[in-house]
Amino acid sequence: MTAQPTLIVRPSTEDDIPAITAIYAHHVRHGLGSFEEVPPSEAEMAQRRRDVLAKGLPYLAAELDGRVAGYAYANLYRPRIAYRFTLEDSIYVAPDAPRRGIGRALLGDLLARSAALGYRQMVAVIGDTANLGSVGLHAALGFRVVGTLPSVGFKFGRWVDSVFMQRPLGPGDTTLPGAQLEPDIG
Repeated sequence: MTAQPTLIVRPSTEDDIPAITAIYAHHVRHGLGSFEEVPPSEAEMAQRRRDVLAKGLPYLAAELDGRVAGYAYANLYRPRIAYRFTLEDSIYVAPDAPRRGIGRALLGDLLARSAALGYRQMVAVIGDTANLGSVGLHAALGFRVVGTLPSVGFKFGRWVDSVFMQRPLGPGDTTLPGAQLEPDIG
């Protein structure tokens, strides 16, 4: 009898950066989930992670049998103050580990952590309407398609759509927000 692989979702560490960089580089080079065309360096990926963490937002890693097999993070949807209760998620799974529950575990944990921080909406901006894995994952965790921007990207010699999906966090828009995310204007 073969043992089930152990999947752990945890906060990422600086030591995860080489694996995170490699996972993202694969998606930049071979997929439409990112509209970047040149994979960023480890130094750039480390800085991006630090920027997310400096905002007090989650940046997670998924370990499958002791190795990083995916990562996810939430970042501000837009910088304007009126968007302060809305986040955007990003999730990437290692190319050799699809369909093993990694994306679902990462997104589920990311949603819970974001709601616990007091955020009220999560937006997913998914590259390519044919990205059925990402659309399906988000739909399975309560997101709904709220719009599509046709042909806003151009990658691999073709026009690419962006699919917008959204789901409420915690009470969503059914109550007014508390003071926990109010700006410090002092």
